[in-house]
Amino acid sequence: MNKIFIVLIFAFTLVSCTSANEEVSLDQNEIGTWRLIEVLADPGDRSGTFQPVVSSKTVRFETNGTVSCSGNLCDLSIAASTQTTGTYSSSNRRIITSNCNQLQLTYEITADELIIIYPYIEPAKAKYVKVE
Repeated sequence: MNKIFIVLIFAFTLVSCTSANEEVSLDQNEIGTWRLIEVLADPGDRSGTFQPVVSSKTVRFETNGTVSCSGNLCDLSIAASTQTTGTYSSSNRRIITSNCNQLQLTYEITADELIIIYPYIEPAKAKYVKVE
């Protein structure tokens, strides 16, 4: 009985440690500041394309799993006026905002582009480039 108990504790410890390590695992490509350069807002027929914008809106990913935006991350706004904060997960590419009723955004990332995907019926995306 004691051997089974010890094995169960050992297995639980392994599972717990693995989960904790996965939580803090970050993609180093994400870390830094990204500036908004284009938005895609589809008119309803899937013909939308990215359109350039002039904006000082930035998104910053921190090593501690937090994200902040110099503008409203809740929508496709290009204004850099109302700060938005939240957390992100590299493993499932999700941002959970704390200012937008826990809105969950998904994102794609390459070495030099970040695309935030909004959960609207029609495609809606914001494209950022890394600035630092």
